[in-house]
Amino acid sequence: MEFIHRVAPELQQGIAELPPFHLPEDLAAARNNIPVPAVNSERVRITERVLTVAGGHQMQVRIYEPAQRKAQHALPALLWTHGGGYILGHPGGDDALCESFVETVNCVVVSPDYRLAPEHPFPAAIEDSYAALVWLAGAANDLHIDASRIAVGGASAGGGLAAALALMARDKGGPSLCFQLPLYPMLDDRNLTPSSHEITHPAVWNRANNLIAWEMYLGGPAGGEATSPYAAPGRAEHLAGLPPAYTCVGQLDPFRDETIEYVTRLAQAGVEVEFHLYPGGYHGFEHVVPAAGISRRAREEYIHALARALNS
Repeated sequence: MEFIHRVAPELQQGIAELPPFHLPEDLAAARNNIPVPAVNSERVRITERVLTVAGGHQMQVRIYEPAQRKAQHALPALLWTHGGGYILGHPGGDDALCESFVETVNCVVVSPDYRLAPEHPFPAAIEDSYAALVWLAGAANDLHIDASRIAVGGASAGGGLAAALALMARDKGGPSLCFQLPLYPMLDDRNLTPSSHEITHPAVWNRANNLIAWEMYLGGPAGGEATSPYAAPGRAEHLAGLPPAYTCVGQLDPFRDETIEYVTRLAQAGVEVEFHLYPGGYHGFEHVVPAAGISRRAREEYIHALARALNS
């Protein structure tokens, strides 16, 4: 059956309005296509700070807090890593979502502007993200965070970074995480699954773009023997000891099968995990057609999963 006819009816118009996207030739144009800023909520205060991280380079972090939070009142926190195939994106592109996290969960969200490939291949993105996590968990940042209630999350490549952060925090002995929220995560550079071969439509994230993005991120051919699990968490041999997880993926997402495999392995390792598969959903569908019922349901389900984890 043709791809478009497998898409949920309420998401089909979104596909029709998406222009084809081809890597590497469309990378520069995509980076210059800055999304229209969200209408910021009066209930959320957004600020930015600059951190000096590994190698002495400076990185901006975007901070979202309740506008009327009580002084000195410790709140739970989410380190949110934006998506974009490790080659695109900016924290500001997720303003509306991060504001929803703050309003629903009553938490602080910190989103790092990590370095992008191919100019800065692995391990730049994970090093930057881990530095932001360490800073978030530290007492010197004046954010008044409850260190016992810190989560990591992200979507697509940001979901891959969130999964890698959970692995790295476990292996380094901290910061302590109570939850991970890797949504339709970009986990495995090998691209061997049936879904990675199945999804080829030019208007959605597909096999061709995924292969090139992985090569850009790894600084060379993907699928080799020596890829680090901090680059591709699907490579991790041992998943025990990770924080509870929530993840979801659309049935027409090239990451469908690697997500299902990772969920299965988390469960087998004794990690608490909740998983949702959305029929007729393509990669990032809830952002492409935000008003669709399936999109609202997907957002509500993962936002409320975070709320349960940080407020239990």
